[in-house]
Amino acid sequence: MKNQEWTQRSLAHVWHPCTQMQDHAGSAPPLPLIPIARAEGVWLEDFDGKRYLDAVSSWWTNIFGHRHPAIVAALKDQLDELDHVMLAGFTHAPAVELAERLLRLAPPGLSRCFYADNGSSAVEVALKMSFHYWRNTGATGKTRFIALDNSYHGETLGALAMGGPSMYRDTYAPLLLQPIHVPSPDCYPRGTGESWEDYTRRQFWHMERALEAHAHEVCAVIVEPLIQCAGGMRMYHPLYLRLLRDACDRHGVHLIADEIAVGFGRTGRMFGCDWAPPPARDDDAQPGITPDFMCLSKGITGGTMALAVTLTRESIYDAFYAEYREGKAFLHSHSYTGNPLACRAALATLDLFEETRALATNRALSQLIWAQTAELRNLPHVAEVRQQGMVLAIELAKNIRTKEAYPAEQRRGLRVYQYALEQGVLLRPLGNVIYFMPPYVIEPREIETLCRVAAEGIRRAVRD
Repeated sequence: MKNQEWTQRSLAHVWHPCTQMQDHAGSAPPLPLIPIARAEGVWLEDFDGKRYLDAVSSWWTNIFGHRHPAIVAALKDQLDELDHVMLAGFTHAPAVELAERLLRLAPPGLSRCFYADNGSSAVEVALKMSFHYWRNTGATGKTRFIALDNSYHGETLGALAMGGPSMYRDTYAPLLLQPIHVPSPDCYPRGTGESWEDYTRRQFWHMERALEAHAHEVCAVIVEPLIQCAGGMRMYHPLYLRLLRDACDRHGVHLIADEIAVGFGRTGRMFGCDWAPPPARDDDAQPGITPDFMCLSKGITGGTMALAVTLTRESIYDAFYAEYREGKAFLHSHSYTGNPLACRAALATLDLFEETRALATNRALSQLIWAQTAELRNLPHVAEVRQQGMVLAIELAKNIRTKEAYPAEQRRGLRVYQYALEQGVLLRPLGNVIYFMPPYVIEPREIETLCRVAAEGIRRAVRD
């Protein structure tokens, strides 16, 4: 069967995510629905044989390329031994081994892993666990959370509530918790000549005031370290993480690091939290912070299986450890929690980090991506090109001096997406932000193709 038949069959019955389905309708839809038959490395291939460079790692998951032979082999081996068993009352080798290895990689002080199925679920675990910890320890007045404007933490109701006001959240506002939102440290609006560090330090004032006023009722602060991904790949200085860790300690509030998108090497280090500068006045301290909860998903299995993990401290685990009659157990579960196949894929993914020296390779690739996008920084209506590790974002604006945005209904980013698809490149935008988040196995010649197509697509999108 060819593309057209699979497209029509899908449109007849499948409701696609994050999509206005009318965009796929008609003889010349603005968003063509593309059926994919196979994939390998950084390439997707449709049923008509056309290939597409997956420049966004299939929603940021596929970090070592599609169908990596080492991960495929691990999954086949695991399927011959154990497909699934519930993790309540049972355990298995892949879940145990993965927890051990994650905790060796994680910031020091994290000692427990709670498995879930996806990123939103990992955030739900962290929110519930933080609230429940305070309840178990007698601080029953702590029932709220602090989050950043422009943030995004998932689509389940607890996680969605933590996101900043947006098209994702606003419709469901009557159903949601009401966290305290503070202005983001996102450095895009900074003044001319103001450094990222200075702007970030200035923006932290808002968080400090919120903690001073509300710490007595706040369970935790939740942030995406360094990059607010779904919020337009907006970025901030790692100093914010250090200031936040210190402030949470002073005010007796948990810190939740949502590393779902930025974990596993995407920022240039294994975790975004690793970039935080060391504490002031401690010459021997190492960089990085330890959150009270760290949420992981997406790249954890190399983009092959659904899996998420919430890491936390022993002191938090201890608050739930009691006689059954005390009612302190954390009664949260998912049917596929700690699925052996997913855990085995994650173990193979961690092997690849060691065997390929991926973090060092990524540093070279990220420098190449920055060099190859030099011309983009001089294009009309490109207000900013920003980068953190293997994430590069190009912000389009109607007026680059004032940073006045294009009206959303003009869908300038969609024009880039359409052109790129014609040229065999998948560049799904975030509004007027075009971004690269490719697999770590992308080659220099593929980076050249990606940057060339993006540049021409942007020229066409802003021409009128």
